[in-house]
Amino acid sequence: MSTATLHYIHDPLCGWCYGAAPLVRVARDTLRVQAHGGGMMAGAARRAVTPELRQFVMAHDRRIAQATGQPFGQAYFEGLLRDTGAVLDSAPPITAILAADELAGAGLDMLARLQKAHYVEGRRIAERAVLEELAAELGLDAEAFGSAYQRLDGAATAAHIERSRALLARVGGQGFPTVALEREGRFTIVDVGPYLGQPDAWRSWLAQQTGGATAAAKDDAPPVCGLDGCAP
Repeated sequence: MSTATLHYIHDPLCGWCYGAAPLVRVARDTLRVQAHGGGMMAGAARRAVTPELRQFVMAHDRRIAQATGQPFGQAYFEGLLRDTGAVLDSAPPITAILAADELAGAGLDMLARLQKAHYVEGRRIAERAVLEELAAELGLDAEAFGSAYQRLDGAATAAHIERSRALLARVGGQGFPTVALEREGRFTIVDVGPYLGQPDAWRSWLAQQTGGATAAAKDDAPPVCGLDGCAP
């Protein structure tokens, strides 16, 4: 296992982050991966599901599916995105990730489960009851998770989002996902765009990182979601 750390600045409701999920799985086998939730749709940016939002989001998600091969379920397209009672809010799932990480070092496992619950199963991941069900699926103790969630909700989650955005600015990221490799306190931003849908190539690149941090080839327009939402 490498001594380097891969910093993954993400959002649970970022489509391109879901597209990059296979790369995160591969990276975890090679080096330490630290997740930072960016709060893309938190606070004033949270959105209720509407027909207009569905049309906007679907065009974006179809592009992601084509570029990455990641599955998007009918329960998401025809269920959640037609559910006008649902709200898209990044803060509750980020709180759940922080709680899972504190309890069992399972923050990235929770993120992966949240992405599947949202994009494949069409579940309301901004609701605490759903988050508690997902925590139970990961084997987390219900009482301990509930206690950690309660404590980390609100100010602690907001502070985490603020730190994540500060790191994003520090490494020069343009949105979510942003990936940066840290060695001895020095950060090198990594463009994962060329590796989306190609986890084997990503694994090979990571295996080569035994010396100084070297950035992957840069795209002129890397596929990311903006700080306050994704655009098609």
